[in-house]
Formats: sequence, C-alpha cells, structure tokens
Amino acid sequence: MNRIFQYPITETEAGVTIEHFLRAHGYSRHILIHLKKTHEGIKRNDLWARTCDVLHRGDILQITILEEASSENIIPVAMDLDIVYEDEDIMVLNKPADMPIHPSQNNYDNTLANGVAAYFAAKNQPFVYRCINRLDRDTTGLLILAKHMLSSAILSQMMVNREIHRTYRAIVEGCPVPAAGVIDAPIGRVEGSAIERGVDFTHGERAVTHYRVLASNNELSLMELQLETGRTHQIRVHMKYLGHPLIGDYLYYPDFARISRQALHSYGLEFQHPITKNPLHFTCPLPADMADIMVL
Repeated sequence: MNRIFQYPITETEAGVTIEHFLRAHGYSRHILIHLKKTHEGIKRNDLWARTCDVLHRGDILQITILEEASSENIIPVAMDLDIVYEDEDIMVLNKPADMPIHPSQNNYDNTLANGVAAYFAAKNQPFVYRCINRLDRDTTGLLILAKHMLSSAILSQMMVNREIHRTYRAIVEGCPVPAAGVIDAPIGRVEGSAIERGVDFTHGERAVTHYRVLASNNELSLMELQLETGRTHQIRVHMKYLGHPLIGDYLYYPDFARISRQALHSYGLEFQHPITKNPLHFTCPLPADMADIMVL
C-alpha cells in the first residue's frame, strides 16, 4: 500500500526539524526509520531531505510511505466482506460471528485476515494486516483496519488515549437495576486458565464499563454498553459480575437455548479520521440472531 502526503509549512510550523514536525503529526520512530530507508521517502521542495533539516515557511514537505510486501503467513481466502467504509487510509468492516480476526493454531484460513488478504490480492495490491480494535471470534460488528503504517500508528495511539469511542449492544439475562450505571471493577486472569478472566480486586487491572437498558421483557434485556477501558472479555466479565450475564456465552454463561454464541455486537464507533481529522461515526444494526431474540 503506497501513500503520499504533502504538508505546506506555515509560519507557525516553521523553525523545527523535519523529525520534530513528523513526530507531532503521529509518525512513530519505526515509521521514521522506514522513511530514511525509502528512496526519496522524505522530500522538501522536491529535493531528498534528512530528518535533521529545518523547515521554513512556504516549504512543501512530501512524505512517501511505500509498502511493497504483504503480511507473511496470511493465506488469501476469498470470502464476502461487509465493508461499511473505505478510503485510502482506513477500512471499517462489519465482522460476522464465528470468525477470528487473526490466524492462530487451527485457524489458518478462516479468519478476517484471510478475507482481507484476498480482497487486496484481487486488486493486485500489497497489504499489511493491521486491526485496530479487537473483537472475540463470536462477537459481531464494527472494527477498524488501518491501510498503512501511519494510519495504524495514529489510530493505535488514539486507542491508548481512549479517543476511539466504542458502543456495544448485548442481550443479558434479567433486567439490571438500576437501569443505567457504571461498573468500575478490575479484571484479571482467572488462576489456572489461559483464557478466562474475572473481577479481581487484588491483582486485576482497572476496568470501567458504562451501561444502560434499552429494552426488557423481564426475562431478557437489550443493553447498550460503552467501554472506558479495553480489558479482555470486559463486557462479558462485568455483566456476569453484575448478575446479568450475556446469553450464549460459552465461558461465563454456557446456556445456548436461545443463541449459539455470546450475544454481543460492536454497534457503534466514533473517532477522528487519523489523516483528515474529520469526525467519523458509524453504526451497524443488530445481526439477525440477536434481533430475532429481542422482538418485544
């Protein structure tokens, strides 16, 4: 994936080195090393430049990000992708259930990464797979892919700074009281398990989930949940801790009478575009298996 950026230098931006300017625009140390190794990766006024060069008002700084190799060990496998949004810098996709996002043991050719690799291979474009927000195999809904190393670096830092706002919808047992609130309970690994997590006030890391009930039929409730932190299995663990576990959750509430997977959906994403800085807001309706349950 190749991308060229041009930055006209204003009076307020002048007087700093190229490295300082690029750092302020989200370029990581790894990207700067890549640019130094790229032929004419950094140009000032059409001349190959060094990162130590000082910028002046009226300069045109041009950056070329050149990625000619695709991710290793990801087999392209053609599959239907539900692409919600795509431009030169990012993709937003709606992931179905029963699909891991990365290859792993026993999951070499059935992941979202395989489908994305095939999508770009069909376009004859190299592509490095960079998934920004992670979803469990059976969690459906919206996730972000970065299409080059700069958008990836900026979006990853936005995740750390909690600048990507994620809204989930889930179906849980019972009806939480009160109908809206905040769960602030640390989460840690359950002793003896490589996968399971639990609320752990001694060794856990802080985890905060905001919730509210959208609809209820006394037996089940449709919840809206917003993550302030991003711990593994955070929503699933917190709702179990509240006494209202997600239905169909094989780890924390293995009751599959109504649905065959945890009833959790990444419903909304709100964030600033990493390059244009324009505000973006995406929503994705409930998948059929969840929508059918909550017909009130």
